[in-house]
Amino acid sequence: MEIFGIPSPAFFGQLLLGLINGSFYAILSLGLAIIFGLLNIINFAHGAQYMVGAFVAWMALTWLGIGYWWSLILSPLAVGAVAVVIERTMLRHLYKLDHLYGLLLTFGLALVAEGVFKNYFGVSGSSYEVPELLQGGINLGFMYLPIYRAWVVVAAMAVCFSAWYAIERTSLGATLRAATQRPDLVQALGINVPVLLTATYAVGAALAAFAGVLAAPIMQVNPVMGSNLIIVVFAVVVIGGMGSILGSILTGLGLGVVEGLTKVFYPEASAVVIFVVMVLVLLVKPAGLFGKQA
Repeated sequence: MEIFGIPSPAFFGQLLLGLINGSFYAILSLGLAIIFGLLNIINFAHGAQYMVGAFVAWMALTWLGIGYWWSLILSPLAVGAVAVVIERTMLRHLYKLDHLYGLLLTFGLALVAEGVFKNYFGVSGSSYEVPELLQGGINLGFMYLPIYRAWVVVAAMAVCFSAWYAIERTSLGATLRAATQRPDLVQALGINVPVLLTATYAVGAALAAFAGVLAAPIMQVNPVMGSNLIIVVFAVVVIGGMGSILGSILTGLGLGVVEGLTKVFYPEASAVVIFVVMVLVLLVKPAGLFGKQA
């Protein structure tokens, strides 16, 4: 069976690969959108936090024997704890300044983190075994579906839409949005605004670490895995609309599929298709697909 002249196993295989990449784009751009939309910080350290999340899982397994399932909890907690220190000691002084200050600070932090891990672990990369429960695959007739890759898509989407619901549809999310727009008013109601802002940055960083743990069994765990991805993720955020949480999720998933199908029909363009889409979108709608015009 062929689809547009492409054998169906190859077509659906690339479609699945696109969904997997789109899941990573979605969860990473979600973290970026939360931090930018609520804290006004362009967090260039997001890729490094994703990389550290993967390394924490790898170190937990290799050095302590702590497996994948516990790492899905412990790694985001560890990276979130470091993010608390960064927010309280550095970022909170930049909220009222131009975006450029936050971008430069977080870019510097990313370089430091990457350099430290390169110095200690090298750049060759280390493998991380797929957990026993998720090994193997299912023959669907038209394609072979690896269980772990299906799990990545389901887990990433569950986390993304849960975070969107918490921010957009709950009283806690409404309080958080109000705290970023009118902190003086919210503070007058007895709510500790600085703690809310610290928690927001920690949650954004923890999302990156969660994505890192999901990625560890698929990709080689190495110090540059975040910097290889962060530019594409920023492009996804720009296309979706800076600060738009739902836009980041849907755009990330959609662009992953577009990238995967491009590999089927015109592989030479797969590396740049997202940036071509970004240019076209910005020409038509400068605020992004889901962004609000200033």
